[in-house]
Amino acid sequence: MAKYIVRRILLLFPVLFGVSLATFMVMHLFTTDPAEIILGQHATTERVAALREELGLNKPIYVQYADYLSDAVRGDFGKSVITKTSISDELMKRFPATLELALAAIFIASVAGITAGVISAVKQNSIFDYGSMVAALMGVSMPIFWLGLMMIIVFSVTLGWLPSSGRISIGMTPEHVTGLYLLDSLITGDMEAFSDALKHLILPAVALGSYSTAIIARMTRATMLETIRQDYIRTARAKGLSEKVVIIKHALRNALIPIVTVIGLQMGSLLGGAVLTETVFSWPGIGSYVVEGIMASDYPRVQGAVLLIGTIFVLVNLVVDILYSVLDPRIQHS
Repeated sequence: MAKYIVRRILLLFPVLFGVSLATFMVMHLFTTDPAEIILGQHATTERVAALREELGLNKPIYVQYADYLSDAVRGDFGKSVITKTSISDELMKRFPATLELALAAIFIASVAGITAGVISAVKQNSIFDYGSMVAALMGVSMPIFWLGLMMIIVFSVTLGWLPSSGRISIGMTPEHVTGLYLLDSLITGDMEAFSDALKHLILPAVALGSYSTAIIARMTRATMLETIRQDYIRTARAKGLSEKVVIIKHALRNALIPIVTVIGLQMGSLLGGAVLTETVFSWPGIGSYVVEGIMASDYPRVQGAVLLIGTIFVLVNLVVDILYSVLDPRIQHS
């Protein structure tokens, strides 16, 4: 097990190096000169040149990348060229919001997707099977930003059941412990803040998790259909085991590896792909931070956020690989 984990960890470094290099090159080659943005269109050539010298933008590109990588390894992503604030500090402030949204979305997607997939497989060709697969197809095809806007119109504007934006109402922020509002409010016993934070979380979490729910449901159904036709399932039924035990203990357990794969990949995607959801619902996470950076051509901000998201993504994949070896020890020797 230890050797397997070490091998997987060593594979992370070239991936992260590639992410950092690609992001750095794209942002430097295809963005507006930050010095011109900071000084404005009426700045003189001398002032722009002086600011470029101050920011280190006149150094060769490989020197700039080496400096950036050296700082990033130490957790220093530099300062925003627009606001002059520490990017690392801003990311750490916003990351709990993105993490809470992603965890809520993947929880909804996993529970709903696995449940729908298992029932569809057990009741193949039933009305529920056809209905759930049509819903899954709609979930895969429907743009998240459009779904988010429709949910705001229906549940916030028309019915007034849930808030349309933000993470919590003004003045109700719970005492900071982990940065996750639901968890912090439970730890501190502030149930009013818990209820308010939960109401704010429902719409963006459902919208963000819709695509993942559809993917997990389809994968679960396909895997379960293949599994329940195996000889050992027929043997379990022949022994007189209840259908519930056969499906949950024998079929679902052996179908978990591809399902865990999809859930792991979706979790990484949710952490990095919440840009549209956070923008639509004014959610103060990393996604909205990246959008602000792109709009302002603030390339250090975008670089830092993308590198953090890439790191999280590969770490999630590492956890998935470890879960593989737990679910099926044969994988360690492959």
